[in-house]
This record gives sequence, C-alpha cells and structure tokens, in this order.
Amino acid sequence: MSNRTKADPKQTQPTPIGIYERQQTARVTGIEVIAVSLSAVWLLGAVVFFVVVDVETGGGVDGLRFLMTMLAVFMPVAMIWVAAMAARSSRVMREESARLQTAIDAMRKTYVAQIQGQPQHTSEPSISKKLDEIAAAQRKTESALAQFSTTREIQGIRKDTPATTPVEVGEDQGLLALGTPAEELSPPLDRAVFIKALNFPETAEDAEGFTALRKALKDRQASHLIQASQDVLTLLSQDGIYMDDLRPDLARPEVWRRFASGERGRSVAALGGVRDRSSLALAAGRMKQDPIFRDAAHHFLRRFDKTFVEFEESATDSEIAALGDTRTARSFMLLGRVAGIFD
Repeated sequence: MSNRTKADPKQTQPTPIGIYERQQTARVTGIEVIAVSLSAVWLLGAVVFFVVVDVETGGGVDGLRFLMTMLAVFMPVAMIWVAAMAARSSRVMREESARLQTAIDAMRKTYVAQIQGQPQHTSEPSISKKLDEIAAAQRKTESALAQFSTTREIQGIRKDTPATTPVEVGEDQGLLALGTPAEELSPPLDRAVFIKALNFPETAEDAEGFTALRKALKDRQASHLIQASQDVLTLLSQDGIYMDDLRPDLARPEVWRRFASGERGRSVAALGGVRDRSSLALAAGRMKQDPIFRDAAHHFLRRFDKTFVEFEESATDSEIAALGDTRTARSFMLLGRVAGIFD
C-alpha cells in the first residue's frame, strides 16, 4: 500500500524561488555608528592629550616622537574599524546562513509536497511507460511461476508439516482435541499471494493487491510481518522516504539463501543494495534520535528474518527474487544497512 497521500494536482505548490535573495541592508548600520563614535572620541582625546603635552613640554618635536605619536593616535582607530568590519561580516554571514537554510527547507518541503501531490495517473509518458512495463513483467513472472509450479495445489510459504497419525479416541472425545491451533485448520498461504501482499496494493483500485493483503493478514506469521512493515513504511514516509523512489541493487537468490541460513556480515553484504545517501542519512538519524522508530525498525527486522527463514525453505529462486523486489524487502535493505547487519 503506497504511503503517499493524494493531493489536489491543481493546487499550486510553494516554490523556493525568490527565498534566497540578498536582502537590501542599510549602508550605515549600528556597527558603523559605534565605530565612528569610538574613533571620534579617541581622536578627540588624543588631540587634547598631545596638545596639553606639547604646551607643557615646550612643543619640541623630533622624528621618532612624531612617529610614535602617529602610531598611538591612529593604531586604535584602525583596530576599531577592523573590529567593526569583522562584526559586520559576521552579521552578514549569519543572515546568509539563515536565508540559505530557509531556502533548503523550502526546497525540501516543495519536493515532498510535489511527490505527495503527484496523481496516480501521471501525465509524464516516461513514468507511465515504466509502470506499464513493470506491470507486464510482473504478469509474465506470475505466468512463468504458474507454468513451472509443483504438483501441489497450494504452494505454502512454509514447508508442509508431516501428517500425524490419528490417535484413537474414546466415544466421548471429538475428532479435534483441545489445543489444536487455528492455523493448522486453515489452508497454507500461497507464496505468490504472500509476495503480492508484501508489496502492498499499488493504488486504491488495485483489487488484486487488496485481496492478497486480506488473505495474508489471516495468516498469523505473515500478518505480523505485514503489520511491522506497514509501521516502518509509515514512519519512513514522515521523513519523505518512499520505497518506490529507491532503486536498490537486487541481490541474487543464493545471497538471500545464505542470509536465511544464518550468515551475516560481508558474505551477505549484497543485500544492503540501497545506495540513496539521503535516505540512509535520514533513516540513520531517525534511528539514533527516535526511540519509537528504533524499536519499530528492530521489531520489523526480527519479523522479516524469522518469516523469510521459513519462506526460503520451500521457495524457488524466482520467488525469492520476486520477494526481494517488494516494498517490504526494500525497507529491510534500507533499515538492515542502517542497523549494520550487512557490515
């Protein structure tokens, strides 16, 4: 299920154009006024002092004394104006930094607003063409899987448990003894339906996606993973991170199988195929600062690990590859890389 919120396409979006424009600052500010005042006070004091000294000493002047007098008079004035220029530059830099930050924030908000407000039936032919190609490729994959399926009517996401020999019961005891789990009575969840549910419905009109999601939610193990996935996808969308925007490097099925067998670190590093630096930085920052996000992410990673181990035991390479391209798997790649399980 896409986490993006539809917006009115006719609504004009805010634009950052014109935000980062240099503001007209007054040519004479308080800094220059203070500097002029201090310079005038110092010069006046210096004139009075040296006039009094010249009167008392008889007005004798030599070269060295004249040089020292000039340095004593004008050096403090120069220092005053250096300090004034430094203060003015510092203020200008603060103003520029504030305007730049405002522009960056506005650009980011505009970008997120444009993504959220983008209609499902986009007018850009290239995007529409890509969506059609993805849908066609998915249909071909499902057809191929159907042709090369096993003889079992339902391909469950877990291995079939061996049939137990019925125990002889008394006349007063029914066929179903107490303690029989409900999931044993229901048919196993088909792997194709499970994969479809992990990708969530594409649009509000995706009847097939909603049907698969409803079936998956009836399976206890699958429903836990789907709910955990939906939680992290919702939290990631708050920072403008959407799985549809990520284009990770998909790992080969044998790498996924090594992960299911318990290998970690460099041997399964290919699973961390998300390269989007912005998404990685935002997710890492959220992981450190937000305890709710951190708990949800770790819960999701544990659920994915446990469920995938059971799925991998009976899944084909094609099914593993299809699962690795779902929104749930992409969020696992992103959060797994942030959590460091592929290091």
